[in-house]
Amino acid sequence: MGKVAVLMAEGYEEGETLTIVDILRRADVECHTFAVRGSESGEKPEDLFVKGMHGMMVKADKEFSDAVKEYDMLVLPGGRPGGANLRENPEVISMVKYFMDQGKFAAAMCSGTLALAQAQVIEGREMTGYTGYGDKLPGAVFKEDVVVVDKNLITSQGPATVYPFAYKLAEAMGKDVSVLKERMLYNLAGGQ
Repeated sequence: MGKVAVLMAEGYEEGETLTIVDILRRADVECHTFAVRGSESGEKPEDLFVKGMHGMMVKADKEFSDAVKEYDMLVLPGGRPGGANLRENPEVISMVKYFMDQGKFAAAMCSGTLALAQAQVIEGREMTGYTGYGDKLPGAVFKEDVVVVDKNLITSQGPATVYPFAYKLAEAMGKDVSVLKERMLYNLAGGQ
């Protein structure tokens, strides 16, 4: 059905990142997290722990590398400074371009959408991002919707929109999430 790579740069938004992985795995989508390091980080490659925006240290499944190219979807969560750390990493930007050029799925939410702008892959594409990001995503057709799908590009707004975003990612990987939504009480909470 496809594999999903979720990137974790220092300062990632824990609620977004971990919920995405949790829902994808509940939906039986093969999903791995990848630790993204800055060139100046000085962190040891064998240390897969990444510090989140709120100080949570979470161990990624793998180190970010060209192995991500074997995946079918690339996911860029937000966070401060997680989104900026993704945007400023040349290898991440190259990977975003690769996924878009290959027609694979690229998905981002909140400040993770800024990496899409940096990669210059949003011209004329419908998308959303954090509140007020319309001017930070030049060339895109900015929408205020919770989740926006434009062919192989899937975007969402922020921490409270992670559930519909993650369900949409699972659906893009060919999964029917209707039963999962019921089991997770998403429908009870007013989700669609």
